[in-house]
Amino acid sequence: MQDILKSNTPAFVFDTAALKKRVAQIKEIVGETVSLCYSMKANPFFVPAMITCVDKLEVCSPGELTICKKLGVDASRIIYSGVNKEIPDIKEAYEYGVGTFTAESVRQADLIQQVVETAAAGEKAEVILRLNSGSQFGMSKEDLLTILQSRESKYTSLNFTGIHYFVGTQRKRAKRKIKELQMLLELFEEIQNKYGLKLKKLEYGPGFAVPYFEDDDFEDTLYPVKELKDTLKQVAQQVDLTIEMGRFFTAECGTYYTNVADLKTVGNAHYCILDGGMNHLTYLGQMMGMKTPIIKHHKNTSKQDERPEKKTWCLCGSLCTTSDILCREVELNHLEIGDTLIFENVGAYSVTEGIYLFLSRTLPRVYLKDENGYLTLVRDAMETSDINI
Repeated sequence: MQDILKSNTPAFVFDTAALKKRVAQIKEIVGETVSLCYSMKANPFFVPAMITCVDKLEVCSPGELTICKKLGVDASRIIYSGVNKEIPDIKEAYEYGVGTFTAESVRQADLIQQVVETAAAGEKAEVILRLNSGSQFGMSKEDLLTILQSRESKYTSLNFTGIHYFVGTQRKRAKRKIKELQMLLELFEEIQNKYGLKLKKLEYGPGFAVPYFEDDDFEDTLYPVKELKDTLKQVAQQVDLTIEMGRFFTAECGTYYTNVADLKTVGNAHYCILDGGMNHLTYLGQMMGMKTPIIKHHKNTSKQDERPEKKTWCLCGSLCTTSDILCREVELNHLEIGDTLIFENVGAYSVTEGIYLFLSRTLPRVYLKDENGYLTLVRDAMETSDINI
């Protein structure tokens, strides 16, 4: 595989076989009563594989909906989320047949009502209300209850079926999740007691943490879901529970390939210039270089002198900014121009989260790897200069 990629870097390789295996393992842990939802913002290139092994797909923008339409995704399995949904967006999704809408605010509930009642008298759209968790996402409990209180008079075209709740990502404390789930069950009970409405569905984003860096614990990357499995199963006995994840599914199922373009020493510092950079590679959105990810060194050239020649390199990308540092200090043996460095655990977000338009650099290729190890090119290199003119 390295032979194919050595002249085609920078490139992402996303392992669909590893992804399907991980999803199957998660399913086995949580059991049949807990549904799985893939948040496609983590990596849209995994959608064709994920739709074969999860129950639902979370879509957060008109662009993501367009991807689903082009791929022929069953609209009834889509949860249409996102903090900014306007009339044209809601109308397009409704006409496509989206199964569930989330309402992030009172205004969104109003807009969904407007679209549905205009489109077809007597029809209803399924809506789950997103509860705020201390960020810009979702609505206050007071607004949520106000909507439910006026459901029969104001929201006659909406069928409120549940609650959506997500706090954040890379969350390591199981106790906090258990406390959140208990709070949500109490809210379901409060709603039934106040309004006689028994909500059936809970869309919950646990934000399970995944390891990325050398100092992280890679011994059992499924441990976070194992730690919470009993609580999830208990909750699923009371409501239809769906756990929504993106990073936890995909992070370890991707690699990034970049070739050494130049090497230089300035004083005591050794700099390696790569043909990729921070525009392609992000871990958790943090400033690159402060931590050391898992990196493999593949030699594309032969070295006559095989004596150890280990040096500590500062790995830099191809952007003209001092921020473009992928790793400040990494020890590599016999690093040469033309060699390939392979960054692991980039299956989530890197392919879409980077500052791809900066300096009008070429977008990297994207390959999918199947269970036989074969690579399929699903996106060739693309020039961003056409966009920046």
